[in-house]
Amino acid sequence: MPVLQNIRAHSLHQPRWLTLLRIALGALLFIKGIAFISDSSRLETLLQGTRLAHANTALLSGVITWAHLLGGFFILIGLMTRIMSILQIPILLGAIFIVNLPHFTMNNGSELALAVITLVLLVVFVIEGSGRISADEYFRTYYKAGLNNNIQL
Repeated sequence: MPVLQNIRAHSLHQPRWLTLLRIALGALLFIKGIAFISDSSRLETLLQGTRLAHANTALLSGVITWAHLLGGFFILIGLMTRIMSILQIPILLGAIFIVNLPHFTMNNGSELALAVITLVLLVVFVIEGSGRISADEYFRTYYKAGLNNNIQL
């Protein structure tokens, strides 16, 4: 239990710019999920051109899309940031090593760079957590305030 308390205490001393970076990362993942919903056939053809061609690409593209939407939204507001970041990491590893790296050209180099930067930021937020300005911290302090005041209805 002391390890968990040390992680929470460290998470509360994040600089404000890291909070802005978390919000930007969440917005990026959420917008990427919206882009996948708006053009789901592009994601399916992208998956069919990889080693995952024998897998059910429609199911896989749906899982990726919804993981980006929900995970991005949760990271954006700072709710379960560590868990959502851990769930995003395998998707980004697949985007880097299975989709972008084998077909690397100068035209899709920006997609590879974006995937690598996103992966690095996800690892940072697995370590750092959501910080002081987050839904996690709000719920934690709201719960503590209710326990300390002993409000009876």
